[in-house]
Amino acid sequence: MSAPVAMITGGNRGIGAAIAQALAARGYRLALGLRRAGSLPPEIAALDPLEVPYDAADPAAARAFVAATEAQFGRIDVLVNNAGTGGPLELMPEAPQPDDEMETALEQLLAVNVKAPFRLTRAALPALCRSGQGRVIVLASLSGKRVLGLNAGYQMTKHAAVALSHAARRAGWDSGVRACAICPGFTATDMTLRHDLPREEITQPADLGRLVTEIVRLPNSASVSELAVNWRYEPGL
Repeated sequence: MSAPVAMITGGNRGIGAAIAQALAARGYRLALGLRRAGSLPPEIAALDPLEVPYDAADPAAARAFVAATEAQFGRIDVLVNNAGTGGPLELMPEAPQPDDEMETALEQLLAVNVKAPFRLTRAALPALCRSGQGRVIVLASLSGKRVLGLNAGYQMTKHAAVALSHAARRAGWDSGVRACAICPGFTATDMTLRHDLPREEITQPADLGRLVTEIVRLPNSASVSELAVNWRYEPGL
């Protein structure tokens, strides 16, 4: 039996790279959707993944990524919707924001965090159903479970990401598809560099790579629908 195949968006750095390394260590073959060709660091390139051009803003990119993966491997067993963006978009910013700038920022958030993973999950679902043990991972956020900060645009899209995971779980359940929304708090990636945080104490990308690997390897009878991951205590979480 051939080794299982995992598709990952944004697998060249941060959380995506950590997930790719963790899955490869467990025998998964990799298909990585990358916005920039040739952007893999040496440790990820050494895993010999299939590299596919993938622009989240391009509606045609999802089916092209799925088609390339099936053409190369003949199967898809895991889909990891990892690529995301976190641009600030507040309901009441301190400085008034022109409507055109607000619309551009909102569309970017929706395009990358909501529309792109919806398209990719929809395109990959038939192959995941054929697997019999297909797995969908959606990298959401604790901002998709509660609201603490003022970044309303990001919070809206991450709540939608959690809903997408549940929708995929429902749609593919009878064919053995299981989906999980991974909801981390602050993680030591480039996205959190602007925050004054203890980098060694917050969640590490490798932590999430390990968790994702364990979740996708669970049997169909032990499905985890959501996983909240935090580095500090929060009441209610």
